[in-house]
Amino acid sequence: MIVTATAIPDVLLIEPKVFGDERGYFFESFNARSFARATGLNLAFVQDNHSRSAQHVLRGLHYQLPPKAQGKLVLVVQGSVFDVAVDLRRHSPSFGRWVGHGLSADNKRQLWIPPGFAHGFLVLSESADFLYKTTDYYSPEHERNLLWNDPEIGIDWPLDCPPILARKDAAAPPLAAADLFP
Repeated sequence: MIVTATAIPDVLLIEPKVFGDERGYFFESFNARSFARATGLNLAFVQDNHSRSAQHVLRGLHYQLPPKAQGKLVLVVQGSVFDVAVDLRRHSPSFGRWVGHGLSADNKRQLWIPPGFAHGFLVLSESADFLYKTTDYYSPEHERNLLWNDPEIGIDWPLDCPPILARKDAAAPPLAAADLFP
């Protein structure tokens, strides 16, 4: 496994070792020992989620506040997405900054997004199956959204048409009005 710090060092791009031949391929999508050794993080994941989305769907930007803040390890198993994390930690040197990476079934890359970040993705392929492990359970009362196209953040989404959004994502507050992390 190759782990690379992104432009925001707490967000990690993870590339698994893939064993392939004419029959197909095999890789460990998660191994707690290998993950801890490669990242220095000893995490307990408590929930796995799977979403399927059509092309041009933009999900996010979502996060949960303490005491139910979630770290997420995300992976695309079918299709491709542009995956984004936004730092919402008020006292972080990268507060309000974002990083984005292409994740796909072909490249098998994963992104580790720690607690304190909003997360979202745009589906680039006809559809995408998106898996994510979380470090805490879903908690509707702690869930928050951040406006996907807030000019203060300036995410450079690879859009060629208006995205398809959930009502709650379209109505999310900008960074200036969002609930933040300490």
